[in-house]
Amino acid sequence: MADRERDYGPTGSFNPTYPTGGSQTDEGNRTGGFNPNYPTTNGGHAHLDHNNHDPDSALRKIRTAGSITITPELFEKIYLSPQNNVKGDLRRTFGNPTPVALLGFLLALSPLSCDLMGWRGAGQTGLASIGPMYFMGGLLMMVGGVLEFVLGNTFPFVVFTSFGGFWLSLATTLNATYGAQSTSAAFPQSFAYFFIFMGLLCLIYLIASFRTNLCFVLIFSTLVIAFCLLAAAYWYMAKETATPADMTKALKCEIAAGAFLFVTCMSGWWIFFAQMLASVDFPFQVPVFDISHLIKPGSAKVSEEKGDRYNA
Repeated sequence: MADRERDYGPTGSFNPTYPTGGSQTDEGNRTGGFNPNYPTTNGGHAHLDHNNHDPDSALRKIRTAGSITITPELFEKIYLSPQNNVKGDLRRTFGNPTPVALLGFLLALSPLSCDLMGWRGAGQTGLASIGPMYFMGGLLMMVGGVLEFVLGNTFPFVVFTSFGGFWLSLATTLNATYGAQSTSAAFPQSFAYFFIFMGLLCLIYLIASFRTNLCFVLIFSTLVIAFCLLAAAYWYMAKETATPADMTKALKCEIAAGAFLFVTCMSGWWIFFAQMLASVDFPFQVPVFDISHLIKPGSAKVSEEKGDRYNA
């Protein structure tokens, strides 16, 4: 009797709003018709009935269900970082800042690499590149890095802002107005340590880049070698009794560093080209040789371990 009153009410008529344990089909069979107020499911997702949902609501539900997605390979190519989950929808609202920061890096480093190699009589001091160091390498990389922070992309944020600081520091040191340089042997002896620890920083980036793409790996591996060669060149010049042979070795180290930096630039220009094609949905794309699938993320291993414990 209680069950009858629950389903049909005290008046004897069916109560369509009372939640029951049966399916929608069961209720339809009982009443002889479809109950529009009864929540139906299909694999855990609500049906998008055009009579009950406006287009905006339907689109939100589709996005929530994950129907509008970006592949991990494309995400990594665009942001130079493995795909991660962040709160909010800023990536759909704002443009991608990664190419801007990458462009600043390339327009500061490319002429410097040619200077170090002494192409067509170019000076090997880098003084001619102070302007690009300030406003391309420093400014654009700082702006791009901050915007990466806003979007929640930690790895490119740290890389871009650290190199933005590097370019500003290098330009300030080379600028005679600040008087940072000295004719004594103590200056190159001390300044070499800056390149040593930039090499250490790039070594850390190199290890992390194995979760991104092969072009990024090539960039950081050549940067590590180039920074070590620049430090060696300064140490050769720092000898108080530097001989012509020492200066020749310093010159060779600078030329070799410029060559490795040139390889860095070519790899960077390739990534920039790939990002520009992806940004306009060009009919063909160039690969950046994604290798993020080769090393499983730590979160995936933790999930597998939890699953194994649960199954056990």
